[in-house]
Amino acid sequence: MALYRYRAATSAGELKRGVLDGLSREDAVQRLRRQGLKPIEAVEVAGGGRTPANAKPGARARAAMINAMGELGVLLEAGLTLERALSVCVDNIENPVVKAAFATLHARMREGAPLSKAVSENPALFPPMASAMCEAGEADGRLGPALSRLAESLDRAEALRQTVISSLAYPTLLIVVATGVILVILLVVVPQFEGLFSGGEAKLPFITRSVMAVSEGVRAWGWAVALAIVALVLVGRWRLRRPDARQAFDRAVLSWPLIGRLVREAQTAAFARTLGGLVDGGVALPQALAIAQRSVTNSWMAKAIAEVTAGLKRGGGLSGPLAAAGVFPPMATSFLRTGEETAQLGKMLIRLADVLDRSVRSTIERLIAILTPAVTVFMGAVVATVIASLMSAILGFNDLALAP
Repeated sequence: MALYRYRAATSAGELKRGVLDGLSREDAVQRLRRQGLKPIEAVEVAGGGRTPANAKPGARARAAMINAMGELGVLLEAGLTLERALSVCVDNIENPVVKAAFATLHARMREGAPLSKAVSENPALFPPMASAMCEAGEADGRLGPALSRLAESLDRAEALRQTVISSLAYPTLLIVVATGVILVILLVVVPQFEGLFSGGEAKLPFITRSVMAVSEGVRAWGWAVALAIVALVLVGRWRLRRPDARQAFDRAVLSWPLIGRLVREAQTAAFARTLGGLVDGGVALPQALAIAQRSVTNSWMAKAIAEVTAGLKRGGGLSGPLAAAGVFPPMATSFLRTGEETAQLGKMLIRLADVLDRSVRSTIERLIAILTPAVTVFMGAVVATVIASLMSAILGFNDLALAP
């Protein structure tokens, strides 16, 4: 769909301006007429349109969406009508993707659709939590506070996501640079000395012969190793598309030292924050569990949550079955049990998410503190080994020249 800016007249002769989406200009004009307006003009907005269903929005689009949701909640709490608040939000949004999405929400709302339904029609930009929170806010007449809580929950989740990405950026770049330097040494630098040492390889120091053998092996079989690695990655990705293989892999990841703990805590934090926001927003616990399950990307943990959700619908509890599943940290069970006993489940879940977020950040910082110098030392050791091997051979060059 494309986004169109329009001017139209009401039956009373009042001039109205706004934006709406449509399959074509003619479709946009027909939508205006169905709203009882007399179209004057409809001009397509460059860059407008609805986010494709399979397209993942970038960090800027997610941040703009969260800010817009928070602004919408504030405007509603200030007493503006939903139609007026959405119109103000559309005017203030700068990101074209988010502007188009909120313009679509505005148009759908004016057509009579509730905000929760309009939000659910764009799953690429709005997470399932957004639709549920909107529906709960519409049900109890407190849509503004519900959107404010939604924006706060999404903002904290996005902050943790960006912290993880930014923390891993430097070590990843360092590993790439280290790999490139080592390959240049083995493929370019070492071969330059082979002609100098030709004919006297047997007299070369062991370390020099070893480095030259590695260089020759990389040049002869490097392409085959690279192709094998690519093939293994592709086969692995294909295998992981099968639910049983994916669950087995995700279950194994949880048992890895340090990494398993990090994944478990990060997934639990995302689940707790989503579930806490939904419960605080008035969403029924079975429905909230089903929605919060979608925030868990580890399929083994998601399967355990699905089983607990099914038991809850049959009248079971929450903390006990989740503890029996054994996929959450012991701390999570304590927070859940306390929340159930004090009837403060939503608040305890959000506190749990805050605690786990801090734990994840500190764990990542420790990993980065160890990984960064380790990669630097490894790269320095490789370069030093190559230089030492070549220098030891050059220093013994006279002996090689006099050798019979």
